[in-house]
Amino acid sequence: MRLTVVGGGSTYTPELVDGFARLRESLPVEELVLVDPAADRLDLVGGLARRIFARQGHPGRIVTTGDLDAGVEGADAVLLQLRVGGQAARQQDETWPLECGCVGQETTGAGGLAKALRTVPVVLDIAERVRRANPDAWIVDFTNPVGIVTRALLQAGHKAVGLCNVAIGLQRKFAGLLGVAPAEVHLDHVGLNHLTWETGVRLGGPEGEDVLPRLLAGHGDTVADDLRLPRSLLDRLGVVPSYYLRYFYAHDEVVRELRTRPSRAAEVAEMERRLLEMYGDPALDEKPALLAKRGGAYYSEAAVDLAASLLGDGGSPYQVVNTYNRGTLPFLPDDAVVEVQAAVGANGATPLPVAPVDPLYAGLMAAVTAYEDLALDAALRGGRDRVFRALLAHPLVGQYAYADALTDQLVAHNREHLAWA
Repeated sequence: MRLTVVGGGSTYTPELVDGFARLRESLPVEELVLVDPAADRLDLVGGLARRIFARQGHPGRIVTTGDLDAGVEGADAVLLQLRVGGQAARQQDETWPLECGCVGQETTGAGGLAKALRTVPVVLDIAERVRRANPDAWIVDFTNPVGIVTRALLQAGHKAVGLCNVAIGLQRKFAGLLGVAPAEVHLDHVGLNHLTWETGVRLGGPEGEDVLPRLLAGHGDTVADDLRLPRSLLDRLGVVPSYYLRYFYAHDEVVRELRTRPSRAAEVAEMERRLLEMYGDPALDEKPALLAKRGGAYYSEAAVDLAASLLGDGGSPYQVVNTYNRGTLPFLPDDAVVEVQAAVGANGATPLPVAPVDPLYAGLMAAVTAYEDLALDAALRGGRDRVFRALLAHPLVGQYAYADALTDQLVAHNREHLAWA
């Protein structure tokens, strides 16, 4: 089995490599190819990746290359984890929206739109080259904004599934609080990427007992602290929103915070500098503890599980993925990309039935889906008016004066990545 990681020079990669090494019975990788144009980073990450495999006795071969076409040749699956513009672009995404009093964030709001506009054309070019090299290869997208990028891939006819680590992180958290194995916890997870709610927490599978009320009653303070939302709100909702919902439920509070502290991008850039120094140490042969603070916790387990199911029968029967709606949420178009539990196999992901969704959540999903429609149109066809329409539709922007000003800022800060600008 040959797997390729595009963006293999990412500081995330040792987390992924560690998962491949530990879970090799589920996913027997014979060759892992790390592709990245940044040769210096790739050398550091590739060296550590080989040492991790060696420490854990993995017989697979690790190849590093800056040649995308060579890297995807013969791949059974290609994982995408790239960041167009790097941390410098992320720093901009998180700062200029604040000038208009809007959340600055890399995956939602105006910053998220900027990332989508930079990313979609690049990902589609990569996917076309994968299809030419090996039309049977699966593409697993971990590149944000996952919902929009996955929709672009599916709309272009690629064999693609989107992946996020929010659900697996909550599954692990809830399992710890309940004192059970993670595999025993099945989430009734519903929404769009980075706009999801856990409406049930079941023990043993989709038909198991829903212990969410017990979880909130006994551990509501812990859950609320992790989400940085009031315990009283969770009690009133009776569900667990993802931490991204704080941008919507406490928008003005978040903006005040973001204006008075260093950006997450600045924190991550410093973390990456330190991680790359560590990766260069020839004595290091395991992922460092600092990597857990970088983000992407449990990404490796989720990625291995998904790839194992797509390429064989080694994965879990049900997994939370991003895929076409196709009637799963009847209030959304069939070609919307939703993030739900699905049965995953060689033919892809088939969403499980979802109970009727409370209008409180369905309304926000519908609004953000409309924004994603417009965002993808802007990413594919360009133009200032399309960018403006997407921003005007986004619930975190919504006012024409803000949309106008943010459009100007977005174009000014991203001109080198926008062919039409």
